[in-house]
Amino acid sequence: AALPPGAQVAVLRGDPTKPGIFTMRLKFPAGYVVMPHWHTQDEHITVISGELKIGMGDKANRTETTSVLPGSLMVMPKTHHHFGYFDKETVLQLHGISPWVVNYINPADDPRNSKAGETKK
Repeated sequence: AALPPGAQVAVLRGDPTKPGIFTMRLKFPAGYVVMPHWHTQDEHITVISGELKIGMGDKANRTETTSVLPGSLMVMPKTHHHFGYFDKETVLQLHGISPWVVNYINPADDPRNSKAGETKK
């Protein structure tokens, strides 16, 4: 629920919502964007296929990203503000110490705050 609709998640080990070690795979479709956010724990990301375009800071800017290619491992330190773009279908493996929490810089970007599915009056 912390990611916008369209991402697929498979937990491989542990429970990312409870204290402990976890590993999960995430599949993002082409065109997917994760707006600026941060985590309470370090995030270890391995690109399995596709390409992660990661940027740093509080504003998503496609021109200020670094490409992370298959086979690459990157570590995002806890509380570091970052965002991601996926121009093609991409599979990542993410592991770390849970609970895994996504804190969006702009609350309007948080899909948990979405009014999607509500009936308009």
